[in-house]
Amino acid sequence: MRLILASQSPSRKRLLESAGLHPEIIISNVDEETDHFNAMSPVDMVIALAITKAHTVREMVSDDSIIIACDSTFEFEGESFGKPATTEIAIERAKRLSGKTGLLHTGHCIIDTKQGRELADRVTTSVTFETLDEELIKDYVATGEPLKVAGGFTLDGFSSPLIAGIDGDYTNVVGISMAYLRKSLEHLGYPWPAAKKIGAK
Repeated sequence: MRLILASQSPSRKRLLESAGLHPEIIISNVDEETDHFNAMSPVDMVIALAITKAHTVREMVSDDSIIIACDSTFEFEGESFGKPATTEIAIERAKRLSGKTGLLHTGHCIIDTKQGRELADRVTTSVTFETLDEELIKDYVATGEPLKVAGGFTLDGFSSPLIAGIDGDYTNVVGISMAYLRKSLEHLGYPWPAAKKIGAK
């Protein structure tokens, strides 16, 4: 049995490994910036992309596997903030987020190829930012981090001092809700102690 993470996110891989899981990485290479996905609401988009990524990787594997796929976006004032394409966009977004609260949505899809079963859902965490002056914003954007992550911020990186607090699942903001993953694996018949043995060498 293989445990496959359909993501190139170092944070997601680190979360799984730090919890005792043994994922291998297969990247789906799904194009996230299509009109089809961009036309969706943020809450629908993250689930649709997670499902698409999981099924794309499903077509690549023939062994019995648990496939985990995720997609995250940050919703602010009804708008979906994915990865900012440029430094200028990252600065403009940070100015808008200063002192405000938004919603980090992560869509999850878990496929058990052995049983032919699939679970998908969204987990949402509220994130509130400190009041940020221009010097703080430019210093943060200069790290390059915001261009690589949904919403343009992380809880476990350079922007951690800029976040006033969260309401909800911390790991969901990092990239995958570990509580949702545990409950999903249990629902599929893999208690957490057994799940930690999947894919172990």
